[in-house]
Amino acid sequence: MEKFNNITEEDLNECRALADRCREEAAKRLVGQTQVIDGILTALVAGGHVLLEGVPGLAKTLAVRTFAEISGLDFKRIQFTPDLLPADLTGTLIYEQSSGKFSVRKGPVFTNVVFADEINRAPAKVQSALLEAMAERQVTIGENSYKLPEPFFVLATQNPIEQEGTYNLPEAELDRFLMKIVVPYPTPKEEVEIVKTCGYADQVKVNQVFDERSLNKCRVLLDKIVCDEKIIEYIVSIVNVTRPIEKSAAELKSPVSFTKAGDDITRYITYGASPRAGIALLNCAKVNALFQGRSFVLPEDIKAVAPSVLRHRLILSYEASASGVTADDIIAKILDFMPLP
Repeated sequence: MEKFNNITEEDLNECRALADRCREEAAKRLVGQTQVIDGILTALVAGGHVLLEGVPGLAKTLAVRTFAEISGLDFKRIQFTPDLLPADLTGTLIYEQSSGKFSVRKGPVFTNVVFADEINRAPAKVQSALLEAMAERQVTIGENSYKLPEPFFVLATQNPIEQEGTYNLPEAELDRFLMKIVVPYPTPKEEVEIVKTCGYADQVKVNQVFDERSLNKCRVLLDKIVCDEKIIEYIVSIVNVTRPIEKSAAELKSPVSFTKAGDDITRYITYGASPRAGIALLNCAKVNALFQGRSFVLPEDIKAVAPSVLRHRLILSYEASASGVTADDIIAKILDFMPLP
């Protein structure tokens, strides 16, 4: 059997078929949301968390529930509200009068897939508890820390237009999300299909496609995906351009200067992406290559995942807000002008 970098062709075909089956099952319920399922699946295999952003009514909750059923992993939903307490998320100590001792009652975060609905409605203490779970894969109850199950995956949603009773997510927590996926409005043709279902899409049965064993196999293969040194330099160049606070565009040792091109985007960025963004770009690009049936990363893989990986890691300036420039506009400009390796 032909091999590519210790990966057999059969392994590549199996992973590609896995992704295709996930899309097919999701399409039974979701119309036109293939990119959402692709992003969620990419983050799960890469070992990261996902933030879904979209206005109400775009099937964010349905997408998460559908993915949970397709994955076959343990799933719990937490509705975030302003009066939520950290103990409601992580658990607490319960005093047992019969024994005179305290016992641990673990919270809903002890599962494989955590659906944090409307995450930006929770106050700072709850956000801190969730940040520990996302970053350290553990929670602290009383004086002891408890490891979370593996795999552990947070799927969070937020409404970008509602401000009353919400709390902006701290940058440290945003950076822990591997990807931020923006859920768009459906096209008129897609909306016709949605309206035809009359809201009964969630009653359609979907089949389990993969389990913990197949997930672990994909993660093992991910480590064997080859990325050329030039591709890594390409990733670093993209991330480097987003950091105007360290050096001006003219001083960047990047192969591109936006100032000379007449598109100085640095004035729109206050703070750029950290090295964690480069690692995330590489891991997500490897997953994209794996699902395409390749054992090596191409620049196209970087371009495919860059918006979802970078959009929540850029802190934009007041000038960007005043000019109507979004993070996606800046990322698109960077990818357009950055020379391919």
